[in-house]
Amino acid sequence: MFRRTSPTDGSTAGFTILEVLIALALVAVSIVAIGSVMSTNVRGVRTMEQHVTMIQAVRSVMASEVSSRAKIGFGTWSGRTSDHQWRIDISPMGREGEASNRDVDWVPALVRVQVRSPSGAVKDLRTVRLVHGSQQ
Repeated sequence: MFRRTSPTDGSTAGFTILEVLIALALVAVSIVAIGSVMSTNVRGVRTMEQHVTMIQAVRSVMASEVSSRAKIGFGTWSGRTSDHQWRIDISPMGREGEASNRDVDWVPALVRVQVRSPSGAVKDLRTVRLVHGSQQ
């Protein structure tokens, strides 16, 4: 009367080899996409860490090497801070001799701080400081 069917009989017995291959292909594509995103994120994090390290080196050089306005003078200095090489150029802003013709107490000076990391990356910061007019 009633006929029993085993679970392996019929069209719903399991996965075909084609279904298994398609599932494996989808898993492989997903894994490759996740790996690509992860490597991009790792590169981005490494770049940001290098940027932060360079900015900290620039701030350190600015704080330690560019002295107060009363003592700062024109010229070029260079040196090393940990693994970073730095160079500071301080020059008067504006046309040459413009401030020397007038009796002024303070003269704007262009301060350029350049820091080079061991990997060769360079950060260049330019700012303006007031320099005592007698420093010229």
